[in-house]
Amino acid sequence: MQHPLVPVVMCGGSGTRLWPLSRALFPKQFVRLTTNASLFQEAVQRACYAMQACPAEDRTKLSPDGGSILIVCNEEHRFLVLGQLEEIGVHQAKLILEPTGRNTAPALTLGALASIQGSHQATVQDIDPVLLVMPADQTIEDVSAFAQSIQKAYEVARSQDTIVTLGIRPSHAETGYGYIEPQGAETSENAVRPVSQFVEKPNTELAQGYFSEGKMLWNAGIFITRASVWNKALAGHRPDILKAVETAWAKQSIDSLRVGSSVGGIKGKQVGVGHSITVHRPDPELFKQVPSESIDYAVMEHCAKGAVSASVVSLDAGWNDLGSWESVWKTLDKDAQGNAHLGDALFENSRDCLVSANGRLVSVVGLEKVVVVETPDAVLVADQSQSQSIKNLVERLGSQQRSERDIHRKVHRPWGWYDSIDEDQGFKVKRIMVKPGASLSLQKHARRAEHWVVVRGEAQVQIGEKVFALQANQSTYIPKGEVHRLSNLGHEPLEIIEVQSGDYLGEDDIVRLEDVYGRGSS
Repeated sequence: MQHPLVPVVMCGGSGTRLWPLSRALFPKQFVRLTTNASLFQEAVQRACYAMQACPAEDRTKLSPDGGSILIVCNEEHRFLVLGQLEEIGVHQAKLILEPTGRNTAPALTLGALASIQGSHQATVQDIDPVLLVMPADQTIEDVSAFAQSIQKAYEVARSQDTIVTLGIRPSHAETGYGYIEPQGAETSENAVRPVSQFVEKPNTELAQGYFSEGKMLWNAGIFITRASVWNKALAGHRPDILKAVETAWAKQSIDSLRVGSSVGGIKGKQVGVGHSITVHRPDPELFKQVPSESIDYAVMEHCAKGAVSASVVSLDAGWNDLGSWESVWKTLDKDAQGNAHLGDALFENSRDCLVSANGRLVSVVGLEKVVVVETPDAVLVADQSQSQSIKNLVERLGSQQRSERDIHRKVHRPWGWYDSIDEDQGFKVKRIMVKPGASLSLQKHARRAEHWVVVRGEAQVQIGEKVFALQANQSTYIPKGEVHRLSNLGHEPLEIIEVQSGDYLGEDDIVRLEDVYGRGSS
């Protein structure tokens, strides 16, 4: 029986407590917070590093080069995932797209099913992958220590019917995390110990007691177990979830999405090389019927009395889940007064403040323990101790149907991005960037005309049957209802200014006649 190590990176969650930087369609796992890489990219890179810590014969057999990673994410985030994988040069990945979020237990079950189905060198009867299950929204400073803990957990998980979790040694009394109580003392570094119990988020008094006692560990939500063991545990405690996920998985569709520069040009012309990533889509209607539940509630809290046990490896590697602006402040370098910043900021007579400036200078005068987050379309000012309440604010934005809950002014697309610079009655101005080798869909609009001005790069334009090039400082006009497409066949980014005019300028006024990214017709 083969037990290859298969990372499963779970990208669910909306990160509402990090609004306005985190939005529903651009959640915190894809945001660059404390480094030049996003939290998702860091998670993928950690998974790759952890795989190298295991013997070569035990690494994943899911692809010919032994490098596949399973990524479970929302359908709406698929192009964010593909774009960020491309940026860090990870091509051997498989996407599992959830049509709707159902929490972590169903997400892990999808990963377990995909890990077995995806094996090309073995049949279901002779392979039982060891899953390395990781949230995509955490930071770990000491990647080497993380890999060593994974290696020890893997050695146990491949041979025993247990779910091994990583427990973080607390650095302070924390009420925002769940806790793990191991059995016995830690006799050696990376020792694997049975779990006595999982404890929900405690009150302040309990948290202080846990920290003073020094026995309890934070629950990091990172798990290492064989696919068959997870399915066995879920069948014992939540068979309804297992059956519902299996039913939706059995009716899945499998296709591929192209990434890189070979994404097609005008009239089907291919540009560059590029590559494809396999995509699994469970049946949307059947997946809606899957009960929503977390891994902890569905399985882990019952493991002490079930057929599958729980074990823990302690980890001291600078872990943080960046679940609030207060936790972001704790991870950043600070000045002598305890102030930290991302972007351009000035502090005067202020202490223990955090500024996240994303386009303009932000100045803070005479404040303590305040968070200021500036984006082009929204600004947050909050007391650090109230940063958990931001979730309530985001819910109010949703009830008022405010777009600031879901999207930024700058919107990412598989071909690049657009930034809505200005708009008023009858017009809208956008700045558009098209990646090298990329192309927008062949499309038309029923209620608006467009004027394009090239400011950087060279555009390839199709209007009706006419195809021509535009250089910097050149422009063209697309009448209402005319079929058109914009492409960048060069090797540098293309930037244009688009001026829309008409009686309706919504993003849903588009009919796609041809699209290399597999998006719908409207």
